Amino acid sequence: MSSQLYALRSVPIPNTSTSTTPTTTPHYQRIFIPSHVYSHPSAILLELCISIKELHQILPLVIKNGFYNEHLFQTKLIGLFCKYGSITEAARVFEPVEHKLDVLYHTMLKGYAKNSSLSHSLSFYHRMQCDEVRPVVYDFTYLLQLCGESLDLKRGREIHAQLITNGFQSNLFAMTAVVNLYAKCRQIHDAYKMFERMPQKDLVSWNTLVAGYAQNGFARRAVQLFLQMQEAGQKPDCITLVSVLPAVADVKALRIGRSVHGYAFRSGFESMVNVATALLDMYFKCGLTGTARLVFKGMSRKNVVSWNTMIDGCAQNGESEEAYATFLKMLNEGVEPTNVSMMGALHACANLGDLERGRFVHELLDQRKLGLDLSVMNSLISMYSKCKRVDIAASVFDNLKQKTIVTWNAMILGYAHNGRVNEALNLFCTMQSQGIKPDSFTLVSVITALAHLSVTRQAKWIHGLAIRTLMDKNVFVATALVDMYAKCGAVQTARELFDMMQERHVITWNAMIDGYGTHGLGKEALDLFNEMQNGSIKPNDITFLSVISACSHSGLVEEGLYYFEIMKEDYELEPAMDHYGAMVDLLGRAGRLNDAWNFIQEMPVKPGITVLGAMLGACRIHKNVELGEKAADQLFDLDPDDGGYHVLLANMYASASMWDKVARVRTAMEKKGLHKTPGCSLVELTNEVHTFYSGSNNHPQSKRIYAFLETLGDEIKAAGFVPDTNSIHDVEEDVKEQLLSTHSERLAIAFGLLNTSPGTTIHIRKNLRVCGDCHDATKYISLVTGREIIVRDLRRFHHFKNGSCSCGDYW
Repeated sequence: MSSQLYALRSVPIPNTSTSTTPTTTPHYQRIFIPSHVYSHPSAILLELCISIKELHQILPLVIKNGFYNEHLFQTKLIGLFCKYGSITEAARVFEPVEHKLDVLYHTMLKGYAKNSSLSHSLSFYHRMQCDEVRPVVYDFTYLLQLCGESLDLKRGREIHAQLITNGFQSNLFAMTAVVNLYAKCRQIHDAYKMFERMPQKDLVSWNTLVAGYAQNGFARRAVQLFLQMQEAGQKPDCITLVSVLPAVADVKALRIGRSVHGYAFRSGFESMVNVATALLDMYFKCGLTGTARLVFKGMSRKNVVSWNTMIDGCAQNGESEEAYATFLKMLNEGVEPTNVSMMGALHACANLGDLERGRFVHELLDQRKLGLDLSVMNSLISMYSKCKRVDIAASVFDNLKQKTIVTWNAMILGYAHNGRVNEALNLFCTMQSQGIKPDSFTLVSVITALAHLSVTRQAKWIHGLAIRTLMDKNVFVATALVDMYAKCGAVQTARELFDMMQERHVITWNAMIDGYGTHGLGKEALDLFNEMQNGSIKPNDITFLSVISACSHSGLVEEGLYYFEIMKEDYELEPAMDHYGAMVDLLGRAGRLNDAWNFIQEMPVKPGITVLGAMLGACRIHKNVELGEKAADQLFDLDPDDGGYHVLLANMYASASMWDKVARVRTAMEKKGLHKTPGCSLVELTNEVHTFYSGSNNHPQSKRIYAFLETLGDEIKAAGFVPDTNSIHDVEEDVKEQLLSTHSERLAIAFGLLNTSPGTTIHIRKNLRVCGDCHDATKYISLVTGREIIVRDLRRFHHFKNGSCSCGDYW
């Protein structure tokens, strides 16, 4: 027996005598084993062990009493070592046994499958074959489960073949394991074939198939199987509900989801934390945040997954304040946050643009050592980028020792969303130089950056790259290309790409409709929207915002009013603040200022900055000082430190020649330290972007540009241009004209005309809205030079050609 003691000699034998200090005596020493049960006392002793430590303590006692060589003891001991994860010690018991019963082999195989690799498990199975041990059905279920967890389809098929060879192809348990294997290995159609061949099907087999379809992205089919399962007489259990609810959420089958909820309530499953959490997730993904809150509130027990689902669900549904508050409540209740908790909180901070709270979460990450997870760091980069601190995001990015494609994408997109186009492009080039292959999200991020740059040559470059990498057919890449071309002024090219797309998402339609709108092509935007309504893609709130904005830019007031109504009545979409702002802009631009003001007064929510800003802008255009002052008063209460709206108010007073009030606004701005954003225009020439500011003379060609502008000014005056100097006060008329003629877009246009050949279209980008005088002057410049000039300002595109503008002077 000494050969069987392996490493037990160093283990002290516990004292078996009666002790007066029960607190120090192992509990099994106080149990009396009568002589009539000595035939199997080893099993009784082993049953008392609740840890591997106690197992080590009891072994010497069992050995001393001579039970070690009993097969029942050996089997039980191997099973316990496997249970506690010590396959090595189980093997030390197994190997010295001279006459091994088959049950020892089966127990060891189970241990390998639970505690070791697939290769080791299969090696032991092959040894069983060599030792002529006939396998039992559970041997195959263990191995098939391990193959599924390892996603090893090839060896899984081999085990499946062995299962058939041994005659278990009709066994319920074995075939359920086969179905699970193919589902885990993403061969869901093969899983279904195996399921169909089963002569019997129980609840476990149905659950396996439903979960397989749900986890492989076939949500609709999973829901259908859930219904078929009940028709077949199978009563769902909690595993069924947890499996099908994510599929219900994916297809937003709310009616079925509510039915499942009712069944869970009647069956008592609703009180189970995993079922309640699945219901919570389903309601959030179906957009019923109120119902989700009630489910969460009613949960008698919550685990960290429940809290994470609540945090992420609120953040994903635009309720970021509540998401962050839930995160804090979770911390206050002593629930230890996970990486998922932190990512949800960071998502909420990003949506709110709240840098202070975002930094608090960052500090928690460092304190709890959760900053080592790369997914969390990616979320941190996105949060800082959305809080307009792309510099901190870049610092986080640079300090990461390991980066995935998701990390690179997050940083590139962060630069793009913050207008740091050159940094985005440079990072993209660095990424490629390091041998990291871009994916579709990378291209979308780069295309987004180039859309801000609005340079056609760069647009063609990234389009070519998308074609070469075979990603131009990806719906998201293609949509980004459509949006980019529209923002580069090539709206016809955007439409050609749109028409070639085999698959379109709602964002694809939105991008094209918005592209038409910003180019002043309201009729085309509405035609496309009508085409969308006749198709299978349902418009969303962004679609209607683009449609109403297109109507606003084209003077289609009645049409805009109509679409605002059907948005609420036909599509049951609740207008957001941006929709109200677009409606005020629609009415205000058309001169219906009283209607716009009445619309504001009748809004069901308090008007926000976008609404009041649109009203003030319309009052400036139509010189309605009374309503403009009312809008400005409310606007400054909401945002007293926005210099742009102060400038807008001053311009309104200037257009009405109320110079004392102009001076008052400017004095107030000086006291608050507010400044007018300087006008800036950009034009690209031979791979170089040239930037011009109003009145600047630091460009190498400044003298030539100003001389050309003076000659050009005489030519357009001869053609009928009359400068609009009403917005300038207290200077001589010729000085007023000189100040207007040196606006940034005029300098950029002059540079473009001087440095390109006749017939070349000039593309200009401006950071502010084009002023009325420059708009008229550019029309005449296009007439006298015979050039087409495309100007993209803060709001929209202006295509100047032959003395007219595409906006029809309605902007």
